Order: sequence, then C-alpha cells, then structure tokens
Amino acid sequence: MIPGVEAKIAVPFAIITFGWEWWQVFPIAILGNMILVPVGLKFFKYEEQFLRKYELSRRFIDNVLSRIRRRTDKKVQKYKSLGLLFFVALPLPFTGAGLGVVIAYLFDFKFYNSIIIIFIGVIISTTLTTIFYFMGLYIF
Repeated sequence: MIPGVEAKIAVPFAIITFGWEWWQVFPIAILGNMILVPVGLKFFKYEEQFLRKYELSRRFIDNVLSRIRRRTDKKVQKYKSLGLLFFVALPLPFTGAGLGVVIAYLFDFKFYNSIIIIFIGVIISTTLTTIFYFMGLYIF
C-alpha cells in the first residue's frame, strides 16, 4: 500500500502491461488496497502506546494530536464518516486507503466502522479509476 498509488495505478497498469481484463484486475486491486488497512489501524494504536512511554515523545504526540483535533474538530464532527468515505473514494494522488487509515486513527473512528468505510471508499475509487481508464481509451 503506497500512498498515492494503490488502485489508481494498479488497474491501468495490469490492463496495459499484462493484458488482463478489468474484471480480473478489479478484485485484486481492492484486495491490495484493503490488505493492510486493519494492520495499519492497529499499528498506530500500539505505536502511540509505545511512544507515550517516553516523556519527550509523549509531549510531542499530545501537542500534535491536540492541535490537529482542535483545528478540525467541528468539521470532523459534522461530516465524520461521510468525510472519510469521500476522502478514500476520491481517485486522486494522496487520497485513498493509506491516508484514510491515518485519518481514522487521528479522529478515533471505531476499528470496524473505519474498515467498512474505507472498504466502501476503495470500491468506489477503484470503480471510478476503471471507468476513467476506459473513457480515456474511448475518447482517444
């Protein structure tokens, strides 16, 4: 899972390079996006617990997280799940499952809710990427 790549590159790459059909690439691209999502969600939790053992890193984490949450609290509370869904579903660089995991962690989304939201967003993003690829072929 490389931020900025994911299915946005996997779908056209597999179709062009390997000659696969879209229906062969589609589930693999979704699986490739989703395979590290649960691991990432758990990783950030344990990483924060580990870093909180040390005074310097604990203060840094507290400052950064409180600043992020304070600046965006009203916006996040207003759009919460829908905002995460749109962020993951948008097929642009540096949006998608990778940063969706970071956002879900930063704003304390529940584990299973964030997996479901990110999964739906990945399906939408992969669908849009596939449609845009074939539209480009049709136009040119």
